[in-house]
Amino acid sequence: MHFVQAKGILSARNSVNGMNLYRGCQHGCIYCDSRSKCYHIEHDFEDIEVKENAIELLEAALSKKRKCCMIGTGAMTDPYTPVEASLCMTQRALEVIEKHGFGISIQTKSKLILRDLDLLKRINDKTKAVVQITLTTFDDKLCRIVEPGVCVTSERFQVLKQMQAAGIPTVVWLCPILPFINDTQENINGILDYCEAAGVRGIINFGMGVTLRDGDREYFYAALDRHFPGLKAEYIRRYRLAYQLDSPRAGELRRIFNERCRKAGFLVDQDVFRYMNEFEEKVPLQGELF
Repeated sequence: MHFVQAKGILSARNSVNGMNLYRGCQHGCIYCDSRSKCYHIEHDFEDIEVKENAIELLEAALSKKRKCCMIGTGAMTDPYTPVEASLCMTQRALEVIEKHGFGISIQTKSKLILRDLDLLKRINDKTKAVVQITLTTFDDKLCRIVEPGVCVTSERFQVLKQMQAAGIPTVVWLCPILPFINDTQENINGILDYCEAAGVRGIINFGMGVTLRDGDREYFYAALDRHFPGLKAEYIRRYRLAYQLDSPRAGELRRIFNERCRKAGFLVDQDVFRYMNEFEEKVPLQGELF
């Protein structure tokens, strides 16, 4: 890892302020869009860039805001990438967010988030803390191939269960669906079974497929050569240089997804974003005022 001095820490987007404490990741997911050249990460992706003044910048930014809102993190870099275990940047940021009465919407694949469960609960008791967990494949053996540097799906399910027990709302990103790898009815149903058992509030799935861009595509294809011999040739034949690579089974898988989400009462896609973006300031019970 290496350290940099950042000029700012919050990027405004509608009613949510986005925050990235790190750039790069060590989870090694074979499909990671953040590797794409368009994001201009000039250093080695696994050489984590740490914004060493991020907490001071966050403190200053939240102190100046006249109105509280949701703070979002995890869209570009997992806030619980392994260096977080020793640096505690995410933990310190959550402490600042709680102190100033803001909400948090945090996305991760790591069970390290359980370290901060009490802190997330305190934020949720005051305002709203939403934990977003990515579930890509129901099969732990396959998970170790496509997401080799992070805890397997069954462990993430336990994270969701512990959040449920603590009263913290959760959202699942059911994506990406990799053609000819995890695009099966068994996989979609298995993940949705987990979601129902963990009482998640909503599920995000913008398509039964995967997106590939320059930088990301090369890394993904190299992984196919290592783990799924011959599959790269099928991808190239079928998709060429397409950005959106939909599974040949996309229609049937989406029908299963839509029907099960409707029956379970999950918020889906854009409704999930509206929920996560809405800041809620909870009124304390009368006994808590004294």
